[in-house]
Parts: sequence; structure tokens; C-alpha cells
Amino acid sequence: MMMDPAHGTIASDEANAREAQQNNFADVGGNAQPHQEARRVNNDPRANKQKGNQVRRDRRDVHGWVVLDKPIGMTSTQAVAVLKRLFNAKRAGHAGTLDPLASGGLPIALGEATKTVPFVMDGRKRYRFTVCWGEERDTDDIEGQVTATSDQRPTREAILALLPRFTGVIEQVPPRYSAIKVQGERAYDLARDGEVVELAARPVEIHHLTLVDQPDNDRAVFEAECGKGTYVRALARDMGRILGTFGHICALRRTLVGPFGENDMIPLDQLEALCDRAASGEGSLADALMPVETALDDIPALAVTRADAARLHRGQAVLLRGRDAPTSSGTVYVTVAGRLLALAEVGNGEIIPKRVFNLTGLTASTGRNERN
Repeated sequence: MMMDPAHGTIASDEANAREAQQNNFADVGGNAQPHQEARRVNNDPRANKQKGNQVRRDRRDVHGWVVLDKPIGMTSTQAVAVLKRLFNAKRAGHAGTLDPLASGGLPIALGEATKTVPFVMDGRKRYRFTVCWGEERDTDDIEGQVTATSDQRPTREAILALLPRFTGVIEQVPPRYSAIKVQGERAYDLARDGEVVELAARPVEIHHLTLVDQPDNDRAVFEAECGKGTYVRALARDMGRILGTFGHICALRRTLVGPFGENDMIPLDQLEALCDRAASGEGSLADALMPVETALDDIPALAVTRADAARLHRGQAVLLRGRDAPTSSGTVYVTVAGRLLALAEVGNGEIIPKRVFNLTGLTASTGRNERN
């Protein structure tokens, strides 16, 4: 194997509006941060304690990944809060913001899975998006104000001839409405206040860019697979400028985030139905979870003995011995008896633990350990 990542309560209306204007068509970095909100009663009624007219629901340890097929209109912050409530989980965070206007894969880490968020965020992303020609907008998507127009429309041949210029490592200027910081302030905050935001171009990598469909003269559908930090909105903007027609994103769906594809996604209504069945004893929320180590697909696994596992769990290094000792160095994830134990560094004949996992509580069903 080759080695390869919201804080507080559910967002207010103002915060949601702000999130809608930031760049959510690419990775907006940061570690998973806990959300706090409660609505659904815990599956175990003994965990609910009455105090006056209020019910206090004790959070529980839940560990694993849920890849939500996020519906249009929901912010990523809201999505994390909803899942945290459904699972009554202590900790949750997402691995890459997705705009309210976009649908598709939003990987949400619960519990100890939050420690593996950076590995997902560093992975490739795949988007299917529609560009509307003839208008450029200040947000580079359909919600912005029109800033330039053109009566010209690109031919299929012109579009196909342009695609190689946007494949590979390219220089890209992020959108004005993005989460990039400018002198300590978010670019989208400055833009909303009417300030002129000048962002420097930076290198991004686009692995694949294809024209999927051209339903009419005003629209073209593309699919892009790109690396961390790529702004699909900026891609639409720049293609429109070169073609002399201007353009902006009018539809977007994310179909891949790191190791998580469309087969891993679960719509919100199905997840809520599963939670209702689990609450009535007809199922288990574990069926909706993917194992924590799913995020580590591109990292070598290293099995250790129970004695060595005990040392690693205490944060102590373990010497590598015997013919089966790995000769390579770098990041590995360590298992004991098939169970995830730690993220560690191998080097100089030692395994040095970096992040130790405590998977006590609700984890993925045994069947979910096998990828579809």
C-alpha cells in the first residue's frame, strides 16, 4: 500500500449565510471540531435523566465515519450537528466543507475518527458540475451578483480544445468569496463588507477534467478530479473568461472524497429512518458507520502482538524484531488482533506511537469492515 485531515452549536442564520458564500467547492482545511446540539432521545432510555421539565441526554462514545449524501440547502455545519444529534455522539466533525448549493459526499467523523480527518482532506476530490455561460458573478456561483455578461456561447470544439490548459498543475486565483485569510480576516468577510480582495494565484493539481454533456448552448456539464485546495468555482470562472463568454457554477455534486465514493454515501432520510428503527429496537446505528480505519486506506497496516500493543497504548515505543519486521519507514496504522490501535511512525528500528485510539463504545458493524 502507498502512504499517503465546527465548533459550538449549530450555526446562526448569519453564520449559515457566511458559510454559503465561502469556497465550499474545495477543501477548506482545519481539524474536525466538535458540534453540540441535542434533539433525539438516546436509544438507551436509561441514559435520559429528567430534571424538572427538561430532559438531559447524556452523550455517548460513537466511533466511525458516516458519508452523508448531503442535500442541497444544508450547510456542512448543520449536517454535522444533525448527525451528532442522531447518534447522540460526543464528538463529530467533517472532512471538507460542501456548499449549501452543492449535494453529494460529506464525510463526517464521529468520535475517534476525528483523529483521521487530515488523511481524508488530503485525498483527491471528484466533482460533477454545470457551468452556465454568459454571466460572471462575484461569488462565481449562482447566488452572486452579475459582474459581467456576454452574448457569445462556446462551441463543443472550443471547450474540448481548452480542457488541456486546465489539466495538471496549474496556477489558480481563489474566488473573492473564499475562506482564505487576508491579514487575519476571511476573504468572504472582506468581500461582503465591500472591500476589494486581491488574492494571489497558487498552484493546484487537476488530475482529470472532462466535458460530460452540453444540454444546450447556455450550459455545459463537466467532471473534475482534483487535489486539495482546488476551487471548482474558480475553474468555471477562468474557463468562461478564456472562452470569451464568462461563466459561473449553477449546479455541483461531489462524488468522491479521499477513500469515500458514491457507494459509501447515505441520504439523510435513510439515515433518519435507520435511527428511528434503532430507537425502537429494530436495528442498530452501527450499520450506518464505516470503520475509523477506512480513512487510512492509503497507509500501510502493521500488526503487533498484545504485549507490544500494551506498550504502544501507553505511548511507549516498541523495538522492531525478527524476520517479519518492516524495512520501510514512515506512517503506519497499527492493529492488534485485527483492531485499530494507533497511528505511528516507523524508523530507526522502532514503532513510535503518534495517535492512540480508544474505540470503547459504538463502532461499525462487523460487516462494514469489508468495503463494497
